Amino acid sequence: MALYAIGDLHFGKAVNKPMDIFGDNWDNHTQKIIDNWKKTVNNDDTVLIAGDISWGINLNEAMPDLQDIHNLPGKKILVKGNHDYWWATITKLNKLFDDMKFLQNNYYIYKDYAICGTRGWICPNKNKFDEEDEKIYKREIQRLRLSLDMAKKDGFEKIIVMTHYPPTNDDLEESEFTKTYKQYNVKKVVYGHLHGKEFFKYALEGNKDGIDYTLVSCDYTDFKLVKIME
Repeated sequence: MALYAIGDLHFGKAVNKPMDIFGDNWDNHTQKIIDNWKKTVNNDDTVLIAGDISWGINLNEAMPDLQDIHNLPGKKILVKGNHDYWWATITKLNKLFDDMKFLQNNYYIYKDYAICGTRGWICPNKNKFDEEDEKIYKREIQRLRLSLDMAKKDGFEKIIVMTHYPPTNDDLEESEFTKTYKQYNVKKVVYGHLHGKEFFKYALEGNKDGIDYTLVSCDYTDFKLVKIME
C-alpha cells in the first residue's frame, strides 16, 4: 500500500489537443502515462492527481478520459486544474466512480493522513498580478483553509496538501499558501502546472521550513508517478 502522485495528465480522447508544442517528449504521452501507471501502481495503492486532467470542455467530453483513469489500478484523488473546464459540482463528480474522489472544500484519508487541497492560483509577483488575480488568489486560500479546518476538526495532525498551482511565485517568495502550510503544520505538498525545462527552475522542491514540496507535473517526472510515501 503506497501513495503516489502525478499531475497534468492532459488526456484528450474526445478533444484534439496535441501537447508536443511543449517538446518532443510529449509524443504519445497518454500511453506513456498509462504504461508507467500499470507498471507502478497496485490496486491497494492511492494516486493523487494534481489537476489539468482532461482537455474536455464539458463533462461529456471529459468522460472518456475519466473512464480511462478509472480503469487504471488504485484509488484516485483528483484536484481541479486551470484547464479542467469540465469540472462539475463535487456531489455530481463523486457519484461517477467508486474509486475516484474529487477534492474541493473537503478532505480524504490515507492511513493516518488527511489529504487536503484546492486548485490554487498564481501568487503575487512583479510581472502580472492584477485585481482579478488577487480576488481568485484570496478565494483559493479560503478554500484551502476550509479543507484544512475540516481535517483538523476531525482530529488529523498529519496532513498532505495537493494543489495544481505552485505554492510560490517565480522568485520562490513566501506566499499565503506557504504561510498557511506552516500554520497548519502540513507535512507534504504536491503540485503541478509547470511545464518545460525553462520553467522547472521556478519549482519549490525539497524541504522548506519542515515541509516537503514535490513538483509532479508529468513531463517533469518523465511521465512517471512519484511515490510520496508507503
